[in-house]
Amino acid sequence: MLSDAHQLQRRGAIVRLLRDGLVRKQADLVRLLKKEGHGATQSSISRDLRDLGVLKATGRYVLPPDELTRANGDFGALTQFVRQLRRAGPSLTVLRTTIGAAQSVAVAIDKAEWPEVAGTLSGDDTIFIATASARAQEELIGRLRALFRV
Repeated sequence: MLSDAHQLQRRGAIVRLLRDGLVRKQADLVRLLKKEGHGATQSSISRDLRDLGVLKATGRYVLPPDELTRANGDFGALTQFVRQLRRAGPSLTVLRTTIGAAQSVAVAIDKAEWPEVAGTLSGDDTIFIATASARAQEELIGRLRALFRV
């Protein structure tokens, strides 16, 4: 198992590689990291990309804007990816995004630690957001509409 220091170094290299070039596949990223001496597998890279909030847009991996890495609730840069909001019962809200953006939006929601959110589950273009009650869902929907204009 790699230490936290190794993981931080690898993630720093991922950020640099994504800023410097065009990475379309995780296998390419694994190869580039190994070339630089970083231990990397497809599963570790997948976790790193998720934890870093990396988006896959227009067929390539894209870093989120710096403000998204803070847990301050600034979602301005993600607005362009959110398409639709709807209820699925009294405590489940569905947020639809462009293809490949759901995970990054869900990570931002999780990092914001809103009290009304019990948890999120994301796919490729859909996020399920669970709340503990209908009242909490109302608060969440108000917040999401204000943030994403949906």
